[in-house]
Amino acid sequence: MEAVVIRRGENSPTVAELSRPDPGPGEVLVRTLRVGVDGTDREVIAGSHGGYPEGEDFLVLGHEAVGVVAEANGTAFEEGDVVVPTVRRPPAEGPNEYFERGEPDMAPPEACVERGIDGAHGFMAEYFTSPAENLVPVPEEIAEWGFLVEPISISEKAIEHAYAARSAFDWNPDAGLVLGNGSLGLLTLAMLDQRGYDRTYCLGRRDRPDPTIDVIEDLGATYVDSRETPVSEIADAHEPMDFVYEATGYARHAFECIEALAPAGVGALLGVPEPWEFEIDGGRLHKEFVMNNKALVGSVNSNVTHFEAAVRTLGDLPAWFLDDLVTAVYELDDYEAAFADDETTIKTALQFSQI
Repeated sequence: MEAVVIRRGENSPTVAELSRPDPGPGEVLVRTLRVGVDGTDREVIAGSHGGYPEGEDFLVLGHEAVGVVAEANGTAFEEGDVVVPTVRRPPAEGPNEYFERGEPDMAPPEACVERGIDGAHGFMAEYFTSPAENLVPVPEEIAEWGFLVEPISISEKAIEHAYAARSAFDWNPDAGLVLGNGSLGLLTLAMLDQRGYDRTYCLGRRDRPDPTIDVIEDLGATYVDSRETPVSEIADAHEPMDFVYEATGYARHAFECIEALAPAGVGALLGVPEPWEFEIDGGRLHKEFVMNNKALVGSVNSNVTHFEAAVRTLGDLPAWFLDDLVTAVYELDDYEAAFADDETTIKTALQFSQI
């Protein structure tokens, strides 16, 4: 079978011919339909994130997948079921407390591997295997968009944790701000719209005309250009925010969003910055937390429950939004184009087969 891989010492992916995997006990063989491409894939290719499976000189890429069960192998699935795989798996030494509790998303990096990212082969191949418990069913009518379940699940978890941080009192957020107008930011903006936020904002740094700004405004949200209005000034320029979702990886935003929050507001941090030293007024920010009951939560990855929630969310997203978000789906013989990143691209995917 063919797979898209990154090899040690190289900085661009290639197509490799690999043996089709055989499912072990409790595993399912899945025929891949589509695999999404995101910023994490580009970081893995560049060597700034992730790592290779132990003893291997290549990594099969891809962690946003949807496929069809080819061999159920005695599991509860049936051939033809549409499924999406979760990403985290136990490390080489075997399951630990996080996996035993069904909370692999809460494991620190050294207590897990991530398929297609760090220490385990991904899904960007004609076939892959997965333990049945790591597969989530998807209705066939949304199979073409199923590769979006994984990124949506990331936001499902972050939003869940943010709301949990406010669960001790009556919290009814009206104003939400998303930092970052990439595909994850736009998906999250649409999710806030789904959840009944009255006013939403999305911060970026792009000039018009731009397809992401078009999507933001078609969702009824306000575009905020960070070059004109930095995060620390958003509360004054627009309004204080009940919820801030950070998806930029720009380290200053973790602190600036504290100033953007309304009293009792909460920020969810998802971006992973590079090391960067800079000065902040720690006393002032500490006071903001205390005197205004603010909170920040960090979130990474997601578990099966978040994938299940993401399937429901995906099914409720408007068709126009999905069409505008996914700017191109490429066949395998044009795989290089799927990794291109320019201002006309929002979200791409590779197609391996049809249902």
